[in-house]
Amino acid sequence: MTDLGPVWLRSWGIFLLCSLMICPLPAWAESSPPLPFLERILSDTKDELTVAVAVPTRTETREIYGVDLAKREMQPVWIQVTNDRDSLAWLLPSGLDPDYYSASEAAFPFSSRASTGERAEIEARFAALQFRNPIPPKSTNSGYIIVNRDEGFKAVDVDIISEARSSSFTFAALDPTFKGDFTQVEFDTLYDPAEIVDIDDFETLRLTIESFPACTSNKKGTAEGDPLNLVVVGSSLNIFSAFIRRGWYGTETMSFSAISRTTKSFLTGSRYRSSPVSSLYVFGRKQDIALQKARGTIHERNHLRLWLTPYRFRGDLVWLGQISRDIGVKLTLKSPTITTHVIDPDVDEARRYLVEDLAYSQAMKMIGFAPGVGPVDRANPRFNLVGDPFCSDGRRSVMFFDSRPYALDDISFVEDWSAPSSSATPIVDSAP
Repeated sequence: MTDLGPVWLRSWGIFLLCSLMICPLPAWAESSPPLPFLERILSDTKDELTVAVAVPTRTETREIYGVDLAKREMQPVWIQVTNDRDSLAWLLPSGLDPDYYSASEAAFPFSSRASTGERAEIEARFAALQFRNPIPPKSTNSGYIIVNRDEGFKAVDVDIISEARSSSFTFAALDPTFKGDFTQVEFDTLYDPAEIVDIDDFETLRLTIESFPACTSNKKGTAEGDPLNLVVVGSSLNIFSAFIRRGWYGTETMSFSAISRTTKSFLTGSRYRSSPVSSLYVFGRKQDIALQKARGTIHERNHLRLWLTPYRFRGDLVWLGQISRDIGVKLTLKSPTITTHVIDPDVDEARRYLVEDLAYSQAMKMIGFAPGVGPVDRANPRFNLVGDPFCSDGRRSVMFFDSRPYALDDISFVEDWSAPSSSATPIVDSAP
């Protein structure tokens, strides 16, 4: 969402006031239900607004609504807005999800087959829990907006407008019941403070990125795998909110439940958006975070792995990563599970896709390219750890993220980041 012009906002404010005069808001329950997620509430204050959000777990949602919204792939987001402005404020639900559900729409699958009394109770509960607009001056409104369900974590984008003003907030809410790869990593202690290297200029950053390992490796560091073809720079909130906003899901750790679900998806050809990925190694450890965007079948997906580096660029985190596109499955003794995905040999296509995809996240502010694995010709490909060939122009995409909103024409490019430098020396060793 880009900044909204004053003229448009004044017209919108007049429209809201007229709507309120014609259709006054219905009465709804003043008392809020118990909030089982109180300890997970995230909040931020700016522009005379304070916004607090939380995303209930599946169990908490059943306690709040009395039904299992997850069965219908729905999920409530609790939002509280304190408006300290002198004018009405209006929360735009489409900012959370363009396909959000109205209270009646969300209630219908659960109430349509219920008795008359139960139907009225279900509909009244959904209506009472719904967030109500507008937020009057010097007051607080809270309630739920029902959106499409995300597993693991959710980016909550809150856009609020009032006369001649607009404000955007972004939060990343984690589901404490989700067992993802990232839940096994202690990021705060991953590096000793003495290991952290601060970088302030682009040339040093480019040389540092050029010196990173070219490829992933096996656990022992004795064989090379897929090329490390991407770098992301920014705060955790800005980076991962961008990924979540574009439909990237965290992957689950290997467990009996995950394996069973994977097997079921494999046999039925259905989608499993958080299915586990195999472990690849950089800096002597497996991926810190893995993300994927699945198609309608588990056989096909675009997936990536990220490793946090000990470098900081102007205070922002620097992550090294690998992305490739799965286009099928095969049997192989090179995989501990006997089966593995087949990657598209054109790994640059997956890299380009990621750049284009995240450009629409409203959080990418800059992009450049730095040397990586080096040119690999299609006629003479290299191979990953399970024998899949790949070719590449040899570069890494380097994406810089900031807080929303960044329109497409706001994205800038780092100059002179395309040619390799002969002066780079190894800074980080990929071996354990």
